[in-house]
Amino acid sequence: MRIGVIGTGRIGTIHANTLSRHREVGSLILTDVDPARAQDLAHRLGETAAPGVDEIFKWGVDAVVITTATSAHAELIGRAARSGLPVFCEKPIALDLPGTLQALAEVDAAGTILQMGFQRRFDTGYAGAREAVRSGRLGRLHTVRALTSDQAAPPAAWLPLSGGLFRDTLIHDFDVLRWVTGREVVDVYAAGSDAGPAMFREAGDVDTGAAVLTLDDGTLATATATRLNGAGYDVRMELAGERDQIVVGLDDRTPIASTEPTGPPAADKPWTGFLERFGPAYEAELCAFVEVVLGERANPCDGREALQALRIAEACERSRRDHRPVPLAEIPDAPEAAPR
Repeated sequence: MRIGVIGTGRIGTIHANTLSRHREVGSLILTDVDPARAQDLAHRLGETAAPGVDEIFKWGVDAVVITTATSAHAELIGRAARSGLPVFCEKPIALDLPGTLQALAEVDAAGTILQMGFQRRFDTGYAGAREAVRSGRLGRLHTVRALTSDQAAPPAAWLPLSGGLFRDTLIHDFDVLRWVTGREVVDVYAAGSDAGPAMFREAGDVDTGAAVLTLDDGTLATATATRLNGAGYDVRMELAGERDQIVVGLDDRTPIASTEPTGPPAADKPWTGFLERFGPAYEAELCAFVEVVLGERANPCDGREALQALRIAEACERSRRDHRPVPLAEIPDAPEAAPR
């Protein structure tokens, strides 16, 4: 199998390393907006670098992995679909609903595969939580608390391109909330704070956000995020039911300290970022993609799953802006319902 990897930044490098070692992948073609970066990675892996995206399609590949800037995702998904190629793409499909719906329409029309990169679905802790919920161990689920806290702020120049805290960061929590619980979000109420560095205000973004979400069975969920958690990278999900309560992401590297005399000590080596925390999950999702391409398993996270997570993020952004609850029914999920 020959796979084209478009984008050789941080995530692209990780995915290329995983694929280069995979027994079912014979070779890779790598390309990037910075040709020297692609050349350097290709040299280190013993793979081939291409001068541009056109060559990925001209030279012939069996599948495509897209890890470029988000602004290029939808166009590349469409191009791969028209070429009849299976695609793995990092989230999101696009930063807006029309772009997302258009890309999905192209995939549907071509009948091709689109697997999205929501790596938490491949994390052992989240998988364990899903099993606990589905098995009935927790009893009736009444409360879910999810959080994502980055240790340090991203570069100021990247913020206007990110889509904002709800679309860029909390979208992972929204996706895994649906995946773990098996329920849909019916309405949200969200707020944000830009009281931190001025670069967030200048980008029209917030550095900290919170949302209350009601699920279709009445379960209440909260999802919070911040870009400024100096103690370390912290991603957790607590699930409370009438019989039991569990937590994902609580281990000896969780950057939280107890004030109780008998509480656990602070982590000696807290997580520093998502690449470190979710390393095994990133590898597992690419191995799953190879299996999907080979026809050995069903798609574990198709484009429609990404659309639903984006709809929740859009509802939260609208709620934050308008200071009101927003039902998910307000957010279109089909091209004919998309805003013109």
